[in-house]
Amino acid sequence: MNLGFSLQNMGSAVIAFLLIALVIWLIVTNIRIVPQAYACVVERLGAYRSTWQVGLHFKIPLIDRVAHKISLKEHVTDFPPQPVITKDNVTIEIDTVLYFSVTDPKLYAYGVENPMAAIENLTATTLRNIIGELELDQTLTGRELINSKIRLVLDEATDAWGIKINRVEVKNINPPKDIQLAMEKQMRAERERREVMIRAEGEKRSAILVAEGKKQAMILESEGLKQATIRRAEGESESILLVQKATAEGIKLLVSSSPTKEVLTIKSLEAFERASNGRATKIIIPSEIQGLAGLASSLTAIAKDDEEEQEIPIVKGPEHVKKATVKV
Repeated sequence: MNLGFSLQNMGSAVIAFLLIALVIWLIVTNIRIVPQAYACVVERLGAYRSTWQVGLHFKIPLIDRVAHKISLKEHVTDFPPQPVITKDNVTIEIDTVLYFSVTDPKLYAYGVENPMAAIENLTATTLRNIIGELELDQTLTGRELINSKIRLVLDEATDAWGIKINRVEVKNINPPKDIQLAMEKQMRAERERREVMIRAEGEKRSAILVAEGKKQAMILESEGLKQATIRRAEGESESILLVQKATAEGIKLLVSSSPTKEVLTIKSLEAFERASNGRATKIIIPSEIQGLAGLASSLTAIAKDDEEEQEIPIVKGPEHVKKATVKV
């Protein structure tokens, strides 16, 4: 009797222990910790219940379940090259890089079956529409335009999926091989043309600089000659003024000394001597100097005759006086 009671008590203890262990296990297994930059979509009996953000959460066992664990970080997706046709009927391949983030976990979980495939297909169709309106040259140079248009279209379409398109970048634009060869030839020709233009421009500038230098040299040389002529003229003018001043001073001194007629005559002869230095072609001789010159010539002739001849006067009458010349 006592043994049976002991076995019954032991069995009850084991059952109680198992129940306690089961409860603890259920509690532990139904505690969830949501890390940073993540969100959990919880369903209850198959229907959406709530969205768990960062922190500690507890779900009801066998009723609630975490259906989706979604990362809220920015996602980067590199799509494979897509063949597109430009407005001028050139087939090119363009691959894009997409940057997006999840803003609404519920819409991301239930909005579309496969969000990445939907975004890839939407990107391809949008890219074809945009490139179809552009020519090849515009496509190669209009990356910013293509990026902005794709981002606007994708961002508007993915709002219903809880996705925010942050950036869209065109990674590579690959035209056909023959187009690449033609573009390389065109680029080479353009570079050669620029080289010729730059060389010609350099030669032109060099010639202009040389001519400008010669011009400046001639201007400076003529300016130097002009200044030298001006200085020479100023020196001659000052010299003439000094000579005239000295002459005036001499005349003043001569006048102040009350010169006699003989002195004035001598000064006139000196002036005539300076005037007849051989530079002038015509000389006007004053009458006074002519008279003096005649007197001097007469005196010279008389002196010579006195040396050779001797004159004896003979008186025949009161009216006439004759000269008789006697040879000595």
